[in-house]
Amino acid sequence: MTEAGQPAPEPPASSFRSARPWLWLAALAAMLAAAWAGARVAERSALADLGRAAQSTLALQVGALRAEMQRQTALPRALAADPEIAAILRPEADPALLARVNARLAEVAAATGAAVIYAVRADGVTVAASNAGAARSFIGQNYAFRPYFRRAMAEGAGSQFALGTVSGRPGFYLARRLADGSGVVVVKIEFDAVEAGWRETGESLFMADGRGIVLVASEPDWRFRALRPVPPEEQARIRESLEFGGAPLDALPLHPVAGEADVVRVGGGGLPAWRALLHDAAVPDTEWRLHALTPVGPAIGRERLQGAVIALLATGLAGLGLATLLGRRARTRARLREAAARRAELEARVAERTRALSEANRRLRAEAEERARAEAERERLGRELAQAGRLAALGQFAASMAHEINQPLAAIRSYADNTAILVRRGRVEDAAENVGAIGRLTDRIGTLTRQLKGFARRASGRREPVALAEIVRNSLELVEGRAAASGIALAVGTPPADLAVLGDGPRLEQVLVNLLQNALDAVAACPEPRVAFAIREEGGRVAVEVADNGCGIPEAQRAQVFDAFFTTKSDGLGLGLAIARGIVEDCGGTLTARGNEPAGTIFRMELARATAQAAESAA
Repeated sequence: MTEAGQPAPEPPASSFRSARPWLWLAALAAMLAAAWAGARVAERSALADLGRAAQSTLALQVGALRAEMQRQTALPRALAADPEIAAILRPEADPALLARVNARLAEVAAATGAAVIYAVRADGVTVAASNAGAARSFIGQNYAFRPYFRRAMAEGAGSQFALGTVSGRPGFYLARRLADGSGVVVVKIEFDAVEAGWRETGESLFMADGRGIVLVASEPDWRFRALRPVPPEEQARIRESLEFGGAPLDALPLHPVAGEADVVRVGGGGLPAWRALLHDAAVPDTEWRLHALTPVGPAIGRERLQGAVIALLATGLAGLGLATLLGRRARTRARLREAAARRAELEARVAERTRALSEANRRLRAEAEERARAEAERERLGRELAQAGRLAALGQFAASMAHEINQPLAAIRSYADNTAILVRRGRVEDAAENVGAIGRLTDRIGTLTRQLKGFARRASGRREPVALAEIVRNSLELVEGRAAASGIALAVGTPPADLAVLGDGPRLEQVLVNLLQNALDAVAACPEPRVAFAIREEGGRVAVEVADNGCGIPEAQRAQVFDAFFTTKSDGLGLGLAIARGIVEDCGGTLTARGNEPAGTIFRMELARATAQAAESAA
């Protein structure tokens, strides 16, 4: 506004008209530059996305490949401990035994998916094989020249990826020496199914060894070709060992693209060359690396076009908006005077609204304070209700105490009877061991009663490192006698001495004894009763599984077995498993049940694994 209250003069319209051509040229140049920059940004973003997708694919495929190899790794070790295989490797083996071993190896190969399993004497001659009845059987073949055989005889175990001299099919050979050194057991794994799976998914994948030689590939023509030149002396060694037959070991048709990291040009064959991202990942426990080729041509072209179009549109819209803004500038100045008149009225309304909001804010604070007091009262009532619930559950816990104390009392009775017999026979040291066991069981009864008192005074389960081996040993003391007297086979996996879990040792023993006793009850009427006890380490967790081959628990009732007072026994209280789950959860773990194949039930207790330092102190 001027001093006389008149509006300020507008700039001459002729100046805008004279500058209009230059503005159009500047806008066009800005749009072209933005389109180029958008295409470049889109290309880099697309390459990054493709790289992340390739790494994810590699991680999944490496996991699948490792799982397949780990599934077969334990097979040679198990077969090397077979006494029948050791017998057929000795001179003048029984022909009937040899035929039986051949048939069993064929069954094992079919069940595990191994290509072939065979046993080789110390002189390198194959005496038994899963393909004994095939036209191109391995029996009678001499494999003393194979590196996996020589390494297994020298070091106890050996492996090698090579082309079969008899079958002509590539595969991974896992060899294990027998304990008496009379020969080795070899398992051959073929990756035809892996390659077929890669081709079905449309992925371009290949696996190369430490020398860069391709072992497994989605493109069959790439097998036994090399990522980099193979030295002549290494080629001669490969030819001498018949590792890859007559493969030429020539280079793969992969050519790096200058200035673009991880981008190669794939050529060769009847198809035109195409650009791809090359990523690789190590296969754990091997010197192999899995490589993935991700085509970038179509995706990059599409992303570049989209980026350029988006940038062009954004720049055009920005220019249009700027032009519209300039056009509105004059109209805005005309409205400023009217806005100034309304401003005073608006300020008055704002002041009135502010007073109303202040009053509403005061009421809200008062309501918040009242709600805080109500929340504190609710928490206090909740704590009192929880204590009341704990005292109500104390009756259930006391009823179960007789159930839990009966177990060590029965064991004490057995130890006492045995001690009297041992004393009469003069076996004082054995009697002393029984007396020591009676003392430990007495301490266990005392621990149970202390737990009852602790439960009443709001005590919680301890979480400290405890040696799992000690828990297993103490628990088995209470059930081994019953299992032996009932003729029940008890298969127990011994945990490592340094393996420790977080929890309360005596209470975890109570859980384990309850699970073992339930398993013995479940198989009591079975024709071939068996109870298995296994330890599984899974990262930072340790799982203890108790399995039986009894009649099992119907799936409809499996979700109720941990409820208090639910039981499938005619004389049961229905409290053992409910208390057991509560103890495990107090220790930060879980207790679940599932069906066992072909019959029976598996109870799984999973606990947190203690650190290495804590495990040493617990041991």
